[in-house]
Amino acid sequence: MNSQAFLICFFIYLAAMIWLGWWGSRAHRGSGDDFLLGGRKVPLLLTIGTTIATMVGTGSSMGAVGFGYVNGWAGTLYGLGGAIGILLLAWMFAPVRRLRFMSMAEELSYYVGGHRLVRNLVAVLIYLASIGWLGAHILGGGMYLSWVTGIDLTAAKIIVAIGFCLFCIIGGYMAMVWTDTVQAIVLFVGFIAMAVFSLIEIGGWSRLGEGMDEAALSFLGVQSIGIIPAISLAAVVGVGVLATPSYRQRIYSAASESSVRSSFLVSGLLYLAFSIIPAIIGMAARIMAPDLDNPGFAFPYLTTQVLPLWLGMLVLIAGLSAAMSSATSDAMAGVATLLRDLFTMVAGRSPEEAKLVRYSRIALVTTIAVALAFALSSDDVITYITRMIATVMGGMFVCGVLGRFWPRYNWQGALATLVAGSATSLAVIANAEWNALWGNPILPAVGMAVLSGVVVSLATPRSQVSHEQAMARINQAREQGDGVADSEHA
Repeated sequence: MNSQAFLICFFIYLAAMIWLGWWGSRAHRGSGDDFLLGGRKVPLLLTIGTTIATMVGTGSSMGAVGFGYVNGWAGTLYGLGGAIGILLLAWMFAPVRRLRFMSMAEELSYYVGGHRLVRNLVAVLIYLASIGWLGAHILGGGMYLSWVTGIDLTAAKIIVAIGFCLFCIIGGYMAMVWTDTVQAIVLFVGFIAMAVFSLIEIGGWSRLGEGMDEAALSFLGVQSIGIIPAISLAAVVGVGVLATPSYRQRIYSAASESSVRSSFLVSGLLYLAFSIIPAIIGMAARIMAPDLDNPGFAFPYLTTQVLPLWLGMLVLIAGLSAAMSSATSDAMAGVATLLRDLFTMVAGRSPEEAKLVRYSRIALVTTIAVALAFALSSDDVITYITRMIATVMGGMFVCGVLGRFWPRYNWQGALATLVAGSATSLAVIANAEWNALWGNPILPAVGMAVLSGVVVSLATPRSQVSHEQAMARINQAREQGDGVADSEHA
């Protein structure tokens, strides 16, 4: 494929998405709430579009396809975990739409009396998680662009980062929602076309998996990677969905509780059906190119070798769309946390509403720049994602579930949960034998987070703060900053 022609088409596509973002957000730029949450009026179809586009991201296009290239049907686990995660999110957390939270840090602190220390620690973890996800998308998109065009990998990562920055900086959340919805259509068409043409190229379904180890062809590739690592991979993706702040933003910004619940159900079922596609593409690539240096390049390899020029161009753009659509969501979630929580924590007051849109744009550029710095130091998408989720988000997942469903949970237990989850993950990563046993740190991290949270909550006094008082604390913090008393009887 002519790399110059691809770059031209990509920049035309990018310009079209920027225009669409500007057009779709023209009525939602007046206030900080409009810029960061679309005025909390995002309709059902747009919520479905942006959710699907976020789910079919870097992990599916580069990570899951590469994993299928090496481990056969185990490439399905990524999509399976994501589908379970979004369906559980619809069941467990759609009702929090009624409470009109502005950030996930507000939500998790609400469950434990609106405690300032919990909110601050969660805000730091969420911002790190947003940067981590952004780094993964920059990494995947940059590897993709570098492979296709032959340009330097560092330059490719910078181009991708600038591209999705431009998506958001003009119109904020609604710009992201509109561009995500269009990209979701491109993504599904592109991935399905790739799977179909790949099967035709290798001679049909009967040849799929030819030359691979029999263990990779077992149910979900469990015999290839082991039962515990298989469960860990699906679990880490599911936990990622349940604890990623960008998915919570879908809840906070939706037009209603029923709208967000319906959109998550539709998205989860579509993604469940989609989960088999990355494995098919990866296994087909293994037949055609059994000696790729980096399995992550399996997807772009097929686009340049299998498809007609026009369709290959579409699929290549779909792959980059996967990275950029997911990245814009995490960028906006990071900015919301930075301005609504971290700014208040440091400055002792909320940002001035009149300046919030300008601050949001500055924060967006800053957040993407930090994520780019992290992405420049890695080239393994799946390892990057799984370790980041386990370390930063395992404790937040447990904190959200215990806080939502266990009234005895208190702020001391929440702190124990958050610290234990991250510490356990880091310990597993540092020990090669433990890491090999578990596949990734998510299961021990979640287990220790639950145990610590329950034990500490039971060993310390029950919270005397009602939900109404907790919400009053959060509202007061929005208006006056963090100068809110933390006494249980305040």
